[in-house]
Amino acid sequence: MYWPLSWNLKQLKMRNKKMSNITDKVDTLVEKALDYRSARQKLIAGNIANEDTPFYKARDISFERTLQVEAKDIIKDTKIPKLKLATTNEMHFKTTPKLVSTQALLFYRGGHLARNDGNNVDLDIETTELTKNTMMFQGIIAAMKKKGAIYSAVIEASSRTS
Repeated sequence: MYWPLSWNLKQLKMRNKKMSNITDKVDTLVEKALDYRSARQKLIAGNIANEDTPFYKARDISFERTLQVEAKDIIKDTKIPKLKLATTNEMHFKTTPKLVSTQALLFYRGGHLARNDGNNVDLDIETTELTKNTMMFQGIIAAMKKKGAIYSAVIEASSRTS
């Protein structure tokens, strides 16, 4: 069966437009994840540097929930029906959407015993967190490199067929 060339081009343009829109948003999300990981690295390095500073409290940043919310916004599908709460009486409470902060949360890491000088930095915990954060950062970079390699392979393969 013969399909008109114009029909194929229209379909491809629509598909490419949707894909590029999603990949642009995902790239933005990945950049934010790298920014947050970098900020966390600086905070942990600051904690280690202030290990002997009297009354210094270890700080950290929580951004995982923020990234989850942004990822859901990117890949949300409007075709999925939402389940509504059944009410039997008009006086029932109305449901309200849960408000989730889209800001990373900077906090003082607690739960560690403070020394006599009031400092609560634990070098073992800080180096462990630093290692975990570094591994996550490198994992994100590796995924970005893999994506770039896939694009390069597709471009190279398409240039051979032309």
